[in-house]
Amino acid sequence: MNLQQLEYILAVDAQRHFAKAAEQCHVTQPTLSMMIQKLEDEVGVKIFDRSRQPVVPTQAGEKLIEQARVVLRETERFREIAREEDESLVG
Repeated sequence: MNLQQLEYILAVDAQRHFAKAAEQCHVTQPTLSMMIQKLEDEVGVKIFDRSRQPVVPTQAGEKLIEQARVVLRETERFREIAREEDESLVG
């Protein structure tokens, strides 16, 4: 699992369409689909119901998507703290 995969599932959730999410993420649709499939295989659950249009999260997917938001938000906070510390050392 990596942060990029979490960004991809958030993009699919926002766009409700794999091709549009891929465009948003600046990757090809097969790449995005493969990375999400790898994540689903790793965690052992389907995140999206691909049989419906627009694509919708599964019940488990909704929980994982919410957690992905938390992880990415905290990752950004981690980076902010590091930048602040770097700036305080320079200044």
